[in-house]
Amino acid sequence: MNGTILLRALKLGISSLLMHKLRSALTTLGVLFGTSSVIAMLAIGEGGSAEAQEQLRLLGSQNVILRSVKPTEDPNQGNSTSRVIDYGLTEMDLARIEETFPGIAGVVPVRELKKEVRNGERLLNPRILATRPNYIDVTGRIVFEGRFLSGEDERRLNNVCVLGTEVARVLFPFESSVGKKVKIGGDYFRVVGTLLPRVPTGDDPAQAGADVTGEVFIPLETAKRWYGVMQVIMRAGSMDMEEVELHEIIANVDLPENVPIVAEGAREMLKRNHIKRDYDVVVPLELLARAEESKRIWNIVLGSIAGISLLVGGIGIMNVMLATVTERTREIGIRRALGAKRRHIVTQFLIECVVLSVGGGLLGVALGLTIPLVVEHFANLRTVVTPTAPILAFVISAAVGVIFGIYPAWRAAAMDPVEALRHE
Repeated sequence: MNGTILLRALKLGISSLLMHKLRSALTTLGVLFGTSSVIAMLAIGEGGSAEAQEQLRLLGSQNVILRSVKPTEDPNQGNSTSRVIDYGLTEMDLARIEETFPGIAGVVPVRELKKEVRNGERLLNPRILATRPNYIDVTGRIVFEGRFLSGEDERRLNNVCVLGTEVARVLFPFESSVGKKVKIGGDYFRVVGTLLPRVPTGDDPAQAGADVTGEVFIPLETAKRWYGVMQVIMRAGSMDMEEVELHEIIANVDLPENVPIVAEGAREMLKRNHIKRDYDVVVPLELLARAEESKRIWNIVLGSIAGISLLVGGIGIMNVMLATVTERTREIGIRRALGAKRRHIVTQFLIECVVLSVGGGLLGVALGLTIPLVVEHFANLRTVVTPTAPILAFVISAAVGVIFGIYPAWRAAAMDPVEALRHE
């Protein structure tokens, strides 16, 4: 079939569809919403997945994080008015990792203190983290103003601190916090810098009684000097004393392929040296792999749901075209009598199906690219439209027109010309 005949068939198909504008428009809507839903759902799913993976990458894909976990309390000690709870990571665990683990690029210990932070009448209960200067190198945190803790602060046991930007905004709402002093517990610390906030993950434990999501960093050696390793926690009718040497150890691995080896070694080391299960090992690389697998499954689910919409649109096209074949039986008979072959009839009806599906697909792509922008603006959800999503949705919509148009076109071409001419 040459181009002239094909162009004539296309014009005839469009004119036939325009004879029933409302019916054609309603049929196109099925494909339109199906195509747009494919793009929108994939964009929302991709955005959520990208957000989760970015959070995990900020934790450090080459880090292995060891955390102290408070063991389940013994019910027999529930009525005790005073007790000492000893658990978690120790300085010996830190030394073993630093001295015996291969493939370690850096190790940073973290100890968490439960103290109030004051500036005059302003009071907060953020996370107070006692750590070493290399914390910022291992975790990739970003200094917003001033500097982070230094080796000189460690050696001289300086009373200095670094505030998270959230804490700085609350304690010093109208001025820079750098150079000012804050009271941590019963001691004064000079602020030397502020850090941008760390993206939280689902593994971060909720901080009971925290007024603000934020952190304050002080030198580890200074914390040992002023606060020791014992912390007193007052509760109604009782006084608990917790003895935890380190709350977290972050080990930075030199190569990604060594991360599983270090993680397994850390688990085995802790298992051998801890009588009770008072630790946890978090491996962002493993979490990232699970997040990517979840993303794949999520995209399949969302794509399947959206694909059903296109399936419904295809069934609508088939239904309308079957009705059209019945209405145009006499026309088909006349064309056959004038010399049209079966392939001409098949081509004619297939073109009409493709026009409906392609038209709906193009409008659906335009709507599908708009919906993620609306969702991102009003629902404050991140969306990511990949180049393959609109292309895939459009190709599927065009294929729907061909697949669901084959049977009506074949049925039209299979009519007996004599019987078709007799049809009223």
